[in-house]
Amino acid sequence: MIRVLVVEDDFRVARLHADLAAAVPGMEVVGVVHTAADALARAEAERPDLVLVDEYLPDERGTSLIGRIDAAVILISAEADAAVIRRAIARGAVNVVLKPFAPGVLQQRLLAFGRFWDSLGSGQTDQRGVDRSLAVLREGDSPAGAMPKGRSAVTADAVREALQRAADALTAQDVAEATGVSRATAQRYLADLVAAGRVELGLRYGTTGRPEHRYTWRA
Repeated sequence: MIRVLVVEDDFRVARLHADLAAAVPGMEVVGVVHTAADALARAEAERPDLVLVDEYLPDERGTSLIGRIDAAVILISAEADAAVIRRAIARGAVNVVLKPFAPGVLQQRLLAFGRFWDSLGSGQTDQRGVDRSLAVLREGDSPAGAMPKGRSAVTADAVREALQRAADALTAQDVAEATGVSRATAQRYLADLVAAGRVELGLRYGTTGRPEHRYTWRA
């Protein structure tokens, strides 16, 4: 499990961020705090893997915590000043989300971070593995910052994982059965991935002579 600490001074917003993180498969929220001092203390006690930190805290800037907590950080900020963004990235933030944002914006980045975390695995890797994992980390950064209308980030992630785990190309029906959605729903998400260049679409002719669409994840 990826252990997540939420640092946000607004109690209502903190709860929203915690709920979004808790809804991501493989993530567990280990703390919600509202000051930098409490963040440092809770991080020492809980050893989180990922911290969602607001820039404006009552006692310090959120960017001041980056590097002082031994965890990956996603900065969440209403401050769009380029200097703040540069400071966050220079200190090691893996992503920045600007307020206000739709819930899907943060959820996409959390899902992408989860895939990045899993893709690295454990032990040794090589340059190709590093490059692939970093590319996965950026998959949540869509230009519009949200899923296409009518799409669910959780379902999109399930479709993506089904394709990545498959030893061979899958049909829409295969994906539907693997994810628990309808065939029509699977086709819509597969079409999104094909359009984004993440999935290769091929054809196979069955015994009836009718072509069958087959989908393969592009590594």
